[in-house]
Amino acid sequence: MTISRLAALGRDEPSLLPLAQRLLTLAESGLPSMLLPGKEAFAFTLAATRAPDGSWRVEQRGTSRRYAAITALGVQYLPEDRQRAVLAGRTAQEFTGLLVEALPSVTNLGDAALIAWAAAETGHPKLSDALARVAALDDFGRPQYTVEAAWVLSALAAARDTADVEGHLTAARDRLLRSRSGSGPLFPHATGPGLLPWYRAHVSCFADQTYPLQALARAHVSGAGDAEALAAAAACATRICELQGPAGQWWWHYDARTGDVVEGYPVYSVHQHAMAPTALFDLTEAGGGDFGAAVRGGLRWMTDVPELAGHPAAEEPLIHDELGVTWRKVYRGDPGKAVRAVRGLATRAVAGLRLKPLDRVYRPLSVDRECRPYEFGWLLHAWHGGRA
Repeated sequence: MTISRLAALGRDEPSLLPLAQRLLTLAESGLPSMLLPGKEAFAFTLAATRAPDGSWRVEQRGTSRRYAAITALGVQYLPEDRQRAVLAGRTAQEFTGLLVEALPSVTNLGDAALIAWAAAETGHPKLSDALARVAALDDFGRPQYTVEAAWVLSALAAARDTADVEGHLTAARDRLLRSRSGSGPLFPHATGPGLLPWYRAHVSCFADQTYPLQALARAHVSGAGDAEALAAAAACATRICELQGPAGQWWWHYDARTGDVVEGYPVYSVHQHAMAPTALFDLTEAGGGDFGAAVRGGLRWMTDVPELAGHPAAEEPLIHDELGVTWRKVYRGDPGKAVRAVRGLATRAVAGLRLKPLDRVYRPLSVDRECRPYEFGWLLHAWHGGRA
């Protein structure tokens, strides 16, 4: 019998198990504070400011359907009483129902796909309505953002056992595989030209890798097997693991043509403790290889952050149990994200050009004191999910 993901962590690196358990406890305690006053929607973010006396002021900002759907995808793995504790008395299925009812007003493909994915995984009786909305919004005649195209495939794979989605699934799978540049292992930011300016068309992000590799792995498992999809997912995972930073950092921007890093920062907490694990675990369980060492390295970064070590003005923990948050990212603090822009332009002209003096001028000493609900949704999905 396959052991759980947490049990595997305890077996392979026992010292990290308390950290994972701490984060999971934090997710359950922190998510209720992200529910908006009516308790039927999640805020886009919690933003914090620190007063001179050291106290914190934390406020909700905005609202997000996609973050709510991701939260439901994670919370579904909790026992029912704990689901209700997180979701103001609702189960994950009941909360997903609120999102399904709002679908007629949803115009974003990614939002609709995540709601359909949550409806499929929680067994919501109106899954067919959610799938119909995805189909209505998914225009194969124009490019889509890769992340959203991947969510479409994951939703269809999740629905495969209970709905006739074969035609749409095959098209969504083929779209992702065709989007890659030549024989390179990484995925671009969009599935075709036209969505991005020419000077950024080669730059993709970490999310553009994890969501497609997860979707392709899930598509493989959901059907009779798909060797091409699984091989593409494994190649992508292998490359981002090869590029992982020395302290386990999952870097942010890549050159989709060459498979190299364009700009490493920010390093996002959600990548370290949630998004990389949930994608790589899914791939491993699909038969795509063992990436456990990379997952463990990424998790370790959450409490061993070399970017901030030894800098009193910057050093602070990323995990705040008393606030129910993990800070969102460590970044350079460069005005207008100048380093990313310059390196994007430079690598467009000369692949692999690093312009190393930028690393000395703009050091990653800044912390983004925000926390978003999807960060905890994927955290729960990563460590409580799986086929064990």
